[in-house]
Amino acid sequence: MKPISASTRANICFLSESALSARKISSQTGLGKSTVARVIKEIHPGKENIKLGHPSKLSPTDRRRIVSSITSGKVENAVQATHLINSALSSPITSQTVRNVLKSASLKAVVKKKKPLLSVRHRQLRLAFALKHQQWTVEDWTRVIWSDETKINRIGSDGRKYVWKVAGKALQDKEV
Repeated sequence: MKPISASTRANICFLSESALSARKISSQTGLGKSTVARVIKEIHPGKENIKLGHPSKLSPTDRRRIVSSITSGKVENAVQATHLINSALSSPITSQTVRNVLKSASLKAVVKKKKPLLSVRHRQLRLAFALKHQQWTVEDWTRVIWSDETKINRIGSDGRKYVWKVAGKALQDKEV
C-alpha cells in the first residue's frame, strides 16, 4: 500500500467536510473509494456513517415482539407471526420481513430429526421380544411375515416438522 501525501490527505479532509461522499471524493482525487473512506475514518474517527435507504417499518419493540412470539410458542411460523404483527401495525409487512427479523435474531428453522417415540413400556416389550426370540435360527425367522405400517399420503403431506434453533440449541418444536 502506497503512502498518501499530506496534500492529498488535506484535500480529502476538505472535500469530506464539504459533505461529499467517499465515492465522489474518489472520482475527484483518483484514489480508490475504500482508500478515501479509510482516510476519512482516520481523520474523523467518531463520525457516524449516513444511513441511506428506506427507514425500517418495524420498531425495535415490534422486532422483540416477533422474536418473543416465536420463542414462546405463541405462533408457529413466520406467516402466523406476520398476521399477529400486522394486526398491531398501521402499515402491513410481509412474511419475508418477519423471516429477516428472525434471521437477524439468530433464529433458524431447521427440519426436525425423526426419532421413535418410545415409552418405557415400549422398550420393555421390545426387550422381552428380543429375549424370547434370542435363540431362533435363520430358518425360524423365514417363517415370519413382517408387515409395515407406513402411512403414505397420496395428495399433499402432513407437513414437515421444524425446530427453531438459536446458537445450536433447540427452542421449541414447530410444525409447518
